[in-house]
Order: sequence, then C-alpha cells, then structure tokens
Amino acid sequence: MAEPKAMRPLWRFGLAISTIILVLDQLTKYWVLNILKLREQPLGHIELSRVFDLTFVWNRGVSFGLLQADSIVGRLLLSAFALGVMAVMVVWLVRAERRMIAAALGLIIGGAFGNLIDRLRFGAVADFVDFSDIHFIWVFNVADSAITIGVLLMLVDSFWVDDTQKGV
Repeated sequence: MAEPKAMRPLWRFGLAISTIILVLDQLTKYWVLNILKLREQPLGHIELSRVFDLTFVWNRGVSFGLLQADSIVGRLLLSAFALGVMAVMVVWLVRAERRMIAAALGLIIGGAFGNLIDRLRFGAVADFVDFSDIHFIWVFNVADSAITIGVLLMLVDSFWVDDTQKGV
C-alpha cells in the first residue's frame, strides 16, 4: 500500500533541488571561468546593462566576504565548518515534514556544496553576479543566491506556518 501523499518523505524533493542548484552553480562558474574567461578580462568585468554586470572576484571568506581565510588552515577550517553545517542540514532534510522546509534546505545544501567545491578546488569561491550599478555592493554567485533564498524561505516558514503544521 502506498503512503498517503502528505506522509511521503520530502528528502527526495530537497535532494532534487540541491542537485539542480549544484549543477547550475558549477555550470555558471565553468562558463564564467572557461568560456567567458572573465578573470582574464580587463578588470575582470563585462558591463551587460545599466543594472547588471559580470565582475569576477575570488571570495576567500564566507557570504558577503566575511571571515576572510587567506591561509590553507583558514580555508580548511571554513571547509570543515561548511561540511558540518551541510551534515546538520541533511539530517534536518531527512526529517522534514513540510515542503517549504525541504525546499529551503535543498537550496542551502546545494549552494553550500557548490561553494565548498570552489573552496577545495581553488582555495576561494568564484563570484561574478554584480548589481553594483544599483548600489548593491556585493558580488555573488548562484550558490550564494540559493543559500539566501533558502534562509528566507525558512524565515517565511517560521513566521507564517501555523502551529498545527509545525507540530506544536
């Protein structure tokens, strides 16, 4: 007998999202590094519009350039921290009972894994999405976007899901 739709585990859904994010992140980074060769462009910059540009930077820290890690020890510590956070998120995903939480966790896991791959391969994360023309000062990538959207979905879930859906 099949499980009722509401009782099916959501980890597959979250895993699918994390896989899509990981693939998109790595494909866009490959495109920027190897097809566009953005890091070889003058100033690592291509102006695309009055709002959006591609600007290549290596981020040696975590989100928004915080906690810069220039040494091998710092990079390994950030990588170990990312692995620990991803492990906690995977356990949470396996236990997820709401689609929004599974989606949020999938976004965060996929984004964290994408940035972890960069940190291990290059010693830094490749960032290139640039909205600085509208005074958004950070340059980011697909993984960073997924992590941010995942965190926002978790906040939405915590504020707008009623207590009966939360299991309280």
